[in-house]
Amino acid sequence: MTIAIYGSRRQHTAIDFVERFIENVTRNGIRILMHRKLYTHITLELGRTLPDTVECVDGDVFTADLVVSLGGDGTFLRTAAWVGAKQIPIVGVNTGHLGYLTALSIDRLPDLLEMIENDSFIIERRSLIQVLQPQLPFSPYALNEVTVFKEASASMITAHVEVNGNLLADYYADGLIISTPTGSTAYNLSAGGPIVQPTLEVVIVTPLAPHSLSMRPVVTDNRSSIRIIPDGRAPQVRLALDGRSVEIPVGTEIELSRAPFRTMVMQLASHPFAEALRDKLHWGEN
Repeated sequence: MTIAIYGSRRQHTAIDFVERFIENVTRNGIRILMHRKLYTHITLELGRTLPDTVECVDGDVFTADLVVSLGGDGTFLRTAAWVGAKQIPIVGVNTGHLGYLTALSIDRLPDLLEMIENDSFIIERRSLIQVLQPQLPFSPYALNEVTVFKEASASMITAHVEVNGNLLADYYADGLIISTPTGSTAYNLSAGGPIVQPTLEVVIVTPLAPHSLSMRPVVTDNRSSIRIIPDGRAPQVRLALDGRSVEIPVGTEIELSRAPFRTMVMQLASHPFAEALRDKLHWGEN
C-alpha cells in the first residue's frame, strides 16, 4: 500500500500527530509519498530527516492507493488539483478551523489505518466543473466553483447566461458563481445560494449582489452546457476557479461543462450529510 500526503505548511500544532502517523505507517510497512513543500517543512519542524519509507514527490506524477490532505478546505482543493484525474480517494484531515471537506480532526490522524481496517469510511464521488473556453494558464477543473466577477473598483457587470443554447438570463450583478454541490457550502452559501447534497448531479448558478430582486439562484442538471458572456464598463473581468484566477477581456465566451472525471472524497460513514451540516453550521444550538 502507498499513501500520498499533501498539506499546508502551517503544521506547527499538528507536527506531533503527523510524526505519530508516520511512525504507525512505517511500522506497518506502508510506503509514503509526500509533496516536496510539506516534506521540507516537516523535516525542518522535526529537526531531522524522515524515515527511508517516506519519499519526496515533485509535481503531480505519482501513484498511490490513498491521499491524505493536511489542512483545511483550501488545502483540500489544492490536494484535489494535485490528484487530478487519478481517481485516488482523498481523506481530509483538519489542522485548523472546522472545514466542510475534511473528515477527521488532526488528533485522529494516528488512528487512520485502524479506521480504514474497520471500514469507518465511505467514498463519495464528487463532480467537478470544466472550463472548455477560454484556455487557462492553470488546470481548467473546479471542485467548488467557477466565478466571474468585476474588478475591485469597477461597476457591476452583465453576465449573459445560456443553458444548452437557450437563454437563461442576463444577470446584472457584481459577479456570477457557478457552483458544484460540493461548493454549495462555500462561496455560493455566502452569496445566498442553496445548500445541496454533495453527491447530486447538479450545478448552481448564483448571482453576486444582483441589482434586481428577481435575479435568483438557479439549480440545473450538471450535464448541461453553460455559456457565459460577461460585459461591463471595465475592459476586463476576473475568472476564478477554486481561488485560482485570471483576467479576461469582456465579451470573452466562457463555456462550462461537467468534468470527465470525479474527485473521490472519503467521509466518515458514521457522520452523514445532515449531521455534518448541523455540526458545521451550528444548527440547533442555543
